[in-house]
Amino acid sequence: MNNRKKLQDQVAIITGASSGIGAGIAKALAAEGAKVVVNYSSSADKAEKVLKEITDAGGEGFTFKANVGKEPDVIKLFEETIKRYGTVDILINNAGLQNDAKFHEMTLDQWNHVINTNLTGQFLCAREAIKEFLKRGVVPSKSRSAGKIICISSVHEVIPWAGHANYAASKGGIMMMMKTIAQEYAPMKIRVNSIGPGAIKTPINHAAWQTQAAYNNLLKLIPQKRIGEPEDVGGAAVWLASDDSEYVNGITLFVDGGMLLYPGFEDNG
Repeated sequence: MNNRKKLQDQVAIITGASSGIGAGIAKALAAEGAKVVVNYSSSADKAEKVLKEITDAGGEGFTFKANVGKEPDVIKLFEETIKRYGTVDILINNAGLQNDAKFHEMTLDQWNHVINTNLTGQFLCAREAIKEFLKRGVVPSKSRSAGKIICISSVHEVIPWAGHANYAASKGGIMMMMKTIAQEYAPMKIRVNSIGPGAIKTPINHAAWQTQAAYNNLLKLIPQKRIGEPEDVGGAAVWLASDDSEYVNGITLFVDGGMLLYPGFEDNG
């Protein structure tokens, strides 16, 4: 019987992994044998807590502070990972934030803040990952792919979101960047895909589920009638990072309980 885990001996960088979706993905990848780098930008204590949960469960990893919107930080993140573990096999491009405003009141700083982290940060990390994948190539004992990138996008790469133009624009940009680099590097056996979460129970959207009234209102948008958990995204990330999805390239896998099924029409036929 083969007890080898799906991501055994692979090295994964997860950006923005100190809480929420990033933390859920880090735990899921570690449970499948990956050595994980828990990246954070400010919450060292939260990152260490995530790492402790991983190591207590028998996993391996380390934490690293880096602002993904700053090129020197990203370069150091990859240099330290390669120094410790020899390479990088998986990048989870997860770090993201919101800074909401009505469009006519949105400042340039609010626009740049979101675009710099959500989109430029993913560009910088993906670029460094692809450099390492091209340098190393395929290691058949670990994976049939030379490397895997998973960009965390959102249902809002498809669904417009009034009051969140900077966020929606960043996610639409992630979608086209992901597809373009997937096309460009598929011949080199590098796979690039996205996960598009819907409503997931994380700190970034706490106001949307903190009260029963808010929760019930949110469920009107979700045919499956429950809010998602970080573990739901973690399972999808394991699949996209593993050889189970080796022939999957350039897609967004929506993990949204059916939010993209336009639930406003469910009783309007």
